[in-house]
Amino acid sequence: MNWENKLQERVAEVEAVIGKFLPQEEGYQKTVLEAMNYSILAGGKRLRPMLMEETYRLFGGNGSVVEPFMAAMEMIHTYSLVHDDLPAMDNDEYRRGRKTTHVVYGEGMAILAGDGLLNYAFETALKAFDIEPENSNIPKALQVMAQKAGVYGMIGGQTADIEGEEMEQDKVTNELLLFIHENKTAALIQSSMMIGAILAGAKQEEIEAVEKIAYNVGIAFQIQDDILDITSSLEVLGKMTGSDEKNNKVTYVTLNGMEKSREDVEKLSKEAISLLDSFEQKNEFLSQLIEQLITREK
Repeated sequence: MNWENKLQERVAEVEAVIGKFLPQEEGYQKTVLEAMNYSILAGGKRLRPMLMEETYRLFGGNGSVVEPFMAAMEMIHTYSLVHDDLPAMDNDEYRRGRKTTHVVYGEGMAILAGDGLLNYAFETALKAFDIEPENSNIPKALQVMAQKAGVYGMIGGQTADIEGEEMEQDKVTNELLLFIHENKTAALIQSSMMIGAILAGAKQEEIEAVEKIAYNVGIAFQIQDDILDITSSLEVLGKMTGSDEKNNKVTYVTLNGMEKSREDVEKLSKEAISLLDSFEQKNEFLSQLIEQLITREK
């Protein structure tokens, strides 16, 4: 089986897991539930839950306790995209190849759909206690999920990103950009991989190594995203390109140039794979996944 077929098979498996935890579209709150499901069922790479599951497998995990966390992570990621696409933020009309949530349901309902997904993510993750009530690693996994998604993680990165857009372009530094990328993008990838390791009972030093691997993956992933915003198209990427330029946004590429950006993606990728290979346990699919996602063309 070639890589693309293997990847699509895993994506289908992850989507089946996510589907088990989606809310029923009923009651007086039916519209917001529809908007939530519309957002999360728009497709995508399912990168974060897949990384979580593969890291769980890497450290010997073989149960279903990881599944509520997989669904929860995709809910958190999706809520961030719904809010990121709003007119007050990036004002994007397309996401994953179709109209964004605020275009279909209106701005107010999109805000509520994002809020709903964030809250429902924690409701979902807590279902892990129903599966393994005696698992003492679940609270630690919840702590990581909350912190990496919050003001000391993704929301903190989004805050710096918004304020960075209002700065004069010559005031935006690499240090600021790396803070934004570490928190806005890498934090949820770190959370995903760390939760997989934690739930599988990995040692503390292994969890810390996983956090470093995920940092590299997240930074490289975002730099590649900046590259694709310049070089790709709606047909290939599934969303409008050139939005960074339209919003006068300083990116890693505009600050460092295309050549250095590509070199840094390659360097970060190699470091991540090298760290992953240092573990006694091996997961060939995880190594391939990291390499392919960093160097993706869409």
